[in-house]
Amino acid sequence: MLNRIIKRGGPKLPKTDANETPAVVVGHVSRPAAGCDTSSVPSIEALPLFRDVPAGERQSLFIRKLRLCAVVFDFSDMITLRCAREREVKRRYLAELIDFVQSSSDRLAEPVQEELVRTIATNIFRCLPPAAHENTGSEAAAAAAAADPEEENIFLDPAWPHLQLVYELLLRYVVSSDTDAKVAKRFIDHAFVLRVLDLFDSGDPREREYLKTILHRIYGKFMVHRPFIRKAISNIFYRFIFETEQHSGIGELLDILGSIINGFALPMKEEHKLFLVRVLIPLHKTKPAGVYHHQLAYCTTQFVEKDCKLAYTVIRGLLKYWPVTNCQKELLFLGELEEVLETTQPTEFQQCMVPLFKQISRCLNSSHFQILKLRMANRLLNGLSIFGTTITSSA
Repeated sequence: MLNRIIKRGGPKLPKTDANETPAVVVGHVSRPAAGCDTSSVPSIEALPLFRDVPAGERQSLFIRKLRLCAVVFDFSDMITLRCAREREVKRRYLAELIDFVQSSSDRLAEPVQEELVRTIATNIFRCLPPAAHENTGSEAAAAAAAADPEEENIFLDPAWPHLQLVYELLLRYVVSSDTDAKVAKRFIDHAFVLRVLDLFDSGDPREREYLKTILHRIYGKFMVHRPFIRKAISNIFYRFIFETEQHSGIGELLDILGSIINGFALPMKEEHKLFLVRVLIPLHKTKPAGVYHHQLAYCTTQFVEKDCKLAYTVIRGLLKYWPVTNCQKELLFLGELEEVLETTQPTEFQQCMVPLFKQISRCLNSSHFQILKLRMANRLLNGLSIFGTTITSSA
């Protein structure tokens, strides 16, 4: 058995036996640090190409390459040169596995699928480095935590040459027409989905983009997981809104939800309306809302387009959390309000027009960003001309 190089910082979640459901913690506060054993470097044996072996032996060779790819390398500068050849061999094997899953006409046997998911989990479920918002005690971390939350602190994972290929392998497995959801759900289960969601707090935007695509595909293929995924995402948002206000992947999660909301059937379920009231609207009040406001506004607008009666709920929610001293955020709210009003019907508008115009008047009288606010507010008032009859009759 090959000796594994343990990642610096140790696993993000405790390792478990292959037949045991792993314990999963979503939305951790800190990431513990541990030592890395670099006393030995694993040697990866040379294996033949898939085309060089008989068709009946290819899945056996697939498993052998998977087990070699389960070796996790440390990409720290200290040992980069020591295992350069082994890392390159693993990279090549990962590329071959991707090509096999994508182009092979043979459906993977269940033991092969189980080994595939296990190898993927070994590589991607790892200790994430401390995010900029986490207090590690260093002066640099303290300065980053005190910085403007709308200024993105980009972290590029040095292990990305391997991680990208592992994510691509997972994506190809999920989207493959040969992957039977009834079989694959035994391996891509609730615990696996939770650990994928936990990775959305990664500081590397490339990783979050892959995670967004993969989770969206899992949601589309595994119908049995859909309620669980929505609930798990809601729990991440609850923790973000009411506890930490710190998470790197809120925008990507809202991107996924935008597509999910677009597919809601009518009449809309009460569960979905509660999600709007309890999650999406309170997301407007957080300090870093400007980072993900574009995706958030799309989600709220989708709700109004699906059910025009929800316009009143959205507008009153915006007025409730209207920023007082943050003029940049106020401009974002004005833009979102304009989008919502485009799909608002006169009946719903009449219910909230008095507090709405009071808020617009306060914006016009504000000295912050006066010219920009005047332009935005005037544009909003011009758009409200469609409700002129309603306003006159109510006056």
